[in-house]
Amino acid sequence: MSVKTYKAITQELQNQNPYVGREGLVYARVSSKRQETDGTGLQSQTGRCEKDLKLVGVPLDRVFADSFTGGGDFMRRPAMKALLTYIDAHPHKRFVVVFDDLKRFARDTEFHFKLKKAFRDRDVLLRCLNYTFGETPEEEFSELIMAGQAQLERKQNRRQVVQKMKSRLEMGYWTFAGKRGYDMIKDALHGKLLIANKVGLTIIKPALEKFASGDLLRKIDVARFLMDRGFWKNSKGNPERYIDEVSDMLTDVVHCGDIEYPKWGVARRQGKHKGIISLDTFNRIAKRLAKDVAKSRIRNDISDDFPLRGLVLCPACNNKLTAAPCTGRSKVYEYYYCPIKGCSLYSKMLAKKDVERDFNALLRRNTLKLEVNEVVLLTFDRVWKEEVKELKASERAREQHYKEQKEKIRGLSELARTTRSETLRGAYEEQIEEIAKEVGGKGPQDTRSDLGVPYRTALRKSTTMLKNPISIWETVSTVEKQRLFFFLFEAKLAYTKSEGYRTGDSLSTTRLFEEFADENSASVDPTGIEPVSFKW
Repeated sequence: MSVKTYKAITQELQNQNPYVGREGLVYARVSSKRQETDGTGLQSQTGRCEKDLKLVGVPLDRVFADSFTGGGDFMRRPAMKALLTYIDAHPHKRFVVVFDDLKRFARDTEFHFKLKKAFRDRDVLLRCLNYTFGETPEEEFSELIMAGQAQLERKQNRRQVVQKMKSRLEMGYWTFAGKRGYDMIKDALHGKLLIANKVGLTIIKPALEKFASGDLLRKIDVARFLMDRGFWKNSKGNPERYIDEVSDMLTDVVHCGDIEYPKWGVARRQGKHKGIISLDTFNRIAKRLAKDVAKSRIRNDISDDFPLRGLVLCPACNNKLTAAPCTGRSKVYEYYYCPIKGCSLYSKMLAKKDVERDFNALLRRNTLKLEVNEVVLLTFDRVWKEEVKELKASERAREQHYKEQKEKIRGLSELARTTRSETLRGAYEEQIEEIAKEVGGKGPQDTRSDLGVPYRTALRKSTTMLKNPISIWETVSTVEKQRLFFFLFEAKLAYTKSEGYRTGDSLSTTRLFEEFADENSASVDPTGIEPVSFKW
């Protein structure tokens, strides 16, 4: 048989049956786990599609199944993306893709036609069990109507779901999945209800309580606490990456038994579930977080002329004193004063030199007792050792991650070298480029820093601050003074012309170490503490 005759026969067969010489690919999609087992499940869809391929005489090559809800970009669906990649990887083959319903194809009119074009560009025929694709204007219009109807149904369904979920939220029920530390159970009275599980009671609860009490001082300490107890899998010893999750956890009202969802206008209210911490504990956490935001307490209008503006309070109304210069006959006078009308001390002038002189005198009176100095050194030494331990662990984790990424690059490079598909080669090269950007051009440093120098510098600065705070106060900028104030004092100070500053006459930091020394004097070695040295 001649080639010409063979081509003619093949063309005639294709005119009679356009599926001749093609292989079948089945695409199935469900939008929930429940649908995987009921009448619209994956098994039902794939079974009907495979039967249809047999009817038209097309051999089945492969099945691609998605569990994905909603419309939008079809490349967000893992199985659809894999299907198109598979077609690109076999350019010598001709395919027909079959699915059981037009709604499985796309539920968004824009992406419906974009997806259809993507298959057409690849010379792929589409076959739907309940719809016949056509090219006439009338058939295209009909397809547009059906795609639009699918999009309308999707949006209507979403609106109904949101309305029902919002109603449940307003009644005090959590309606979303994925809340760490809780299980969603079916309750005879409440329906679906959050209940704390082992992770919530044995890991999250103590972490929140320890932060509220101050046993865990910083968010990074909470992250380490959780990481050490296996809260995150494969954490690789890098707690910094979980700071955002810790922030969300510390501010989540679900933990104290409340419910809120501002995105849908659901204000905070008491929930039907039982929280893992008390409301008092949650409020103490909120108070600590508010104190941590030191920048929010620094005024935008601070001036070098009035460094204590916003930090000193009126003793009568407890509002902040403001400050301003007043021009006299021969010179300018500077004052702090209360700006609140109705206050008994409204506009009563306090000379700037008196307010700041008495404040400096307060700082000079607060010097660390000699016997407390050893406690400071001991505390600093312990904290420093812990920080170095974490630094070394983090460095080891980075080195291990670097090695793993380099191995991954080698593997992808080998795959890119041996593949015959330009599409796959491009995908491999793209992954290699992303990994290379992540690890950077340089590997982990072989040299180790001498932490003795920063240790001694930090120790000197810290002890100088505690022993003689006025020496630091007089050398820093006004902005730094505002921040330093909240390190030295627990709250803003009231000032009167006759009594001076209303305070316990002791800085909070100094008092903290002195109380610590009284309670732990037996644990301090009377011979003193030598500066620590570190070996890597």
